[in-house]
Amino acid sequence: MSDAIDLSQKLSTFSDHWSPRTVAQFNACDVMVVKVQGEFVWHKHDDTDDFFLVLKGVLDIELRDRTVTLRQGQMYIVPKGVEHRPVAREEVHLLLIEPTGTANTGDAETAAERKVV
Repeated sequence: MSDAIDLSQKLSTFSDHWSPRTVAQFNACDVMVVKVQGEFVWHKHDDTDDFFLVLKGVLDIELRDRTVTLRQGQMYIVPKGVEHRPVAREEVHLLLIEPTGTANTGDAETAAERKVV
């Protein structure tokens, strides 16, 4: 990596929701930014934890037994195998980190195509 990565600049290059963009890779993981709004699908990841860091906005991560609310600068890690559903009442910007190739829905057939910015 030769220069600093400006996450705000990367986020300014797209407007679609629930479509993560890879901005860097390290240790076989993708570092991604994504814009989200509305409700995502209930899903789980059997083989990996799910990392969320809120860059802008408020995100609810619904679990079957409770809801975790994250604000700007807060993060949460959903343990592998735990069913969850992210919900954003207004547009939220996130930083995600997960092993390269992880399906964002937990299912390769319904996952968003990975894009690099």
